Amino acid sequence: MLDNNLKNQLAAYLEKLTKPVELIATLDDSAKSAEIRTLLTDIASLSPQVTFKEDSASAERKPSFQITNPGSNSGPRFAGSPMGHEFTSLVLALLQTGGHPAKEAQELLEQVRDIDGSFHFETFYSLSCHNCPDVVQALNLMAILNPNITHNAIDGGVFQQEVQDRNVMGVPTVFLNGEHFSQGRMSLGEIIAKLDTGASDKQAAKLNARDAYDVLIIGSGPAGAAAAVYSARKGIRTGLMGERFGGQVLDTVDIENYISVPKTEGAKLATALKSHVDDYDVDVIDLQTASKLIPAKAPGELHQIETASGATLKARSIILATGARWRNMNVPGEDQYRTRGVTYCPHCDGPLFKGKHVAVIGGGNSGVEAAIDLAGVVKHVTLLEFAPELKADSVLQAKVRSLPNVDIILNAQTTEVKGDGQKVTGLSYLNRVDDTQHSLVLEGIFVQIGLLPNTQWLEGSVERNRMGEIIIDAKCETTVKGVFAAGDCTTVPYKQIIIATGEGAKASLSAFDYLIRTA
Repeated sequence: MLDNNLKNQLAAYLEKLTKPVELIATLDDSAKSAEIRTLLTDIASLSPQVTFKEDSASAERKPSFQITNPGSNSGPRFAGSPMGHEFTSLVLALLQTGGHPAKEAQELLEQVRDIDGSFHFETFYSLSCHNCPDVVQALNLMAILNPNITHNAIDGGVFQQEVQDRNVMGVPTVFLNGEHFSQGRMSLGEIIAKLDTGASDKQAAKLNARDAYDVLIIGSGPAGAAAAVYSARKGIRTGLMGERFGGQVLDTVDIENYISVPKTEGAKLATALKSHVDDYDVDVIDLQTASKLIPAKAPGELHQIETASGATLKARSIILATGARWRNMNVPGEDQYRTRGVTYCPHCDGPLFKGKHVAVIGGGNSGVEAAIDLAGVVKHVTLLEFAPELKADSVLQAKVRSLPNVDIILNAQTTEVKGDGQKVTGLSYLNRVDDTQHSLVLEGIFVQIGLLPNTQWLEGSVERNRMGEIIIDAKCETTVKGVFAAGDCTTVPYKQIIIATGEGAKASLSAFDYLIRTA
């Protein structure tokens, strides 16, 4: 199951165990059970601290296994395969169960330990999902820290009947005590905040007590991270506030055009950005959403940022780096069937539509790449493009046109998502050439039609163009003195990670220049 190189790496990690770990498996005669048995046998052979045994009655799902300590009945459980993107989740669960400390804020760990009540979490994941590990790892850690919390990570590709019965049409999907809890990527802090309704008020009170910053950066994606590093290196008081560190990078799978890094993944790059920022004296404020910018009324006064949690932060200068989000179709049925057939991540959710008919909306690079990827998983893909021709690179167009199970419809304007009340059953579109209406019978719709800047909260404070992008000059200055902007939320052309980081650095240097000239 594990090659020699992976075994050597895992053996080195398992040397960090400080207490024994027991793997208890519930298996049957299936091929997948045989794989799991081989995997767990391999792991147990790598460390004297790890033991493996089978117990046919320990769980209802087969194959599955629990990671626990001898004599304990608590700890995370995997149902199905923990390979692919989830192999890291498996390794972390082994280490944390074996006493190795988690790399989370001590405050969060204490909050988990103090949670009172009985919480049974189930997470459906797919092995190709790059968003799933964050959720799986956070809930695994909670199950390790608090015996009142259980977590079962379920491979949707193995338990497809359960996926269908529970209407799971996107991953990660989390159930709490049998009821739907969340959909999509969530961090440990976000999960705790959702469980602890008073956490938001506590955090707001702490933020209100913060001293004013020299520069406060709103947004913790590539632009925000670069701005934070450059500002901190100047020795000025720097704050960095964002909803999730990494931003849209976290939703990116393969990155092959970040110069000096031939190939990486979005989650890995986000981790590297966070590590770099942590090397400096930056006050990182996670899980906070800006709701209003109140510009300074006169020179020498402070700008203010109000948050959705009710806090107010103050700063001599502001850098807006809030990035962008996926654009919606804005047609009837889209919101109703979001996560129930309407999805925005082919890599994450594609495996859930194995053997089914799906559509991809959008003929740019993202849309055509999605159609190519899905064609290898689903039964049939229909690619719909609003324009009279595809806009993707020629090499991608040639590839998608060569696939026998992909149809391309041009001049197609999606007008409605159809469903049966539970899930998507099809869509309607308008032929823009002859104004005729058409319908497609489908079970999934993957929307890939570009991005919208996250600037709606800035209405009335800084000038934006008709697309909502913040208007900036060559120095990243906005129309408000002391307020700068960088990255995908601005009018800078070409929305690329490497451009966003450069713009973040530029905005930081401009903010510093502003500060020394107005001191």
